Amino acid sequence: MARVTIAAIAREAGVSVPTVSRVLNGRADVAPQTRELVENLLKEHGYRRRASRQQTGKAALVDLVFNDLDSPWAVELIRGVEDVMHAAGVGTVVSAVHRRSTATRQWLQNLYARQSDGVIFVTSDLTTPVYAELQRLNIPVVVIDPAGGAPLDIPTVGATNWAGGLSATQHLTSLGHRRIGFIAGPRNLICSRARLDGYRTGLETVDESLIRQGDFMYESGFACGRSLLDLPDPPTAIFASSDTMALGVYEAARHRGLRVPGDLSVVGFDDLPEARWASPPLTTVRQPLAEMGGLAARTTLRLAQGQEIETPRVELATELVVRDSTAPPRAPAVNS
Repeated sequence: MARVTIAAIAREAGVSVPTVSRVLNGRADVAPQTRELVENLLKEHGYRRRASRQQTGKAALVDLVFNDLDSPWAVELIRGVEDVMHAAGVGTVVSAVHRRSTATRQWLQNLYARQSDGVIFVTSDLTTPVYAELQRLNIPVVVIDPAGGAPLDIPTVGATNWAGGLSATQHLTSLGHRRIGFIAGPRNLICSRARLDGYRTGLETVDESLIRQGDFMYESGFACGRSLLDLPDPPTAIFASSDTMALGVYEAARHRGLRVPGDLSVVGFDDLPEARWASPPLTTVRQPLAEMGGLAARTTLRLAQGQEIETPRVELATELVVRDSTAPPRAPAVNS
């Protein structure tokens, strides 16, 4: 028989999941009638709480799960999570499921064996079967930059991607650019769609022929950059929705004999360390990746301890960082 979850107990009692958690933790801040109701339901359903590592005196453990680990921004997120977990004496297990169902099943088996106290997913579409299994195991979940939409009761952490897309586009228009190319990230990610919407909002007129579909990786930035620069009337600026793709645009410009920013202005998104080291240093939208990882870690620890959180959806502010890859467009040559 399937194990009853605290979510099911909460629904039957007409209370929140954190309230049930407070009863299980023996907290005093629960009304006596509510406590009695919840305790009776727990007994009726034969609920047995999974022993946490804090209770057993062993080091606690949290899983940090990516679809892939081949993106530079993954390192920044890991750093933010690990800083918080290390300070709290909690271990972190980093996994990549590579979007394969077999890898997901294996990860769930390993998760059960490890008895992790929480899970942080990154840019993941949390499927119903996986979410149901985590509920059954009474393991709290937090998602960073969800793909599609996460269940309403799952806390998510992101950035102000729409505002970042708008600020990058407005920076280019303020310099005088009117033909601005855009390289989007994966369609299934909310953050990608928000950056594209911000770009659209920042333009008086949107030319769909200047929009290309990328995947956040260098190769797609290079390919999309070449495609845009091969247009009969190419853009004078390109906004790539990741720093890695923006560096691919740099390479595409070099292949065409173009100088950045003399012939082409380029803006990225993320503010990875590579943005500062690029030649020229890249103008970009800073996404507080380490801070996002740290917030997700703190939220996971609070949930694991049965504490309430203030809001299920948090977006940290982005910031435009102007460096040397943007300049006014070059004036067209005048025939004598």
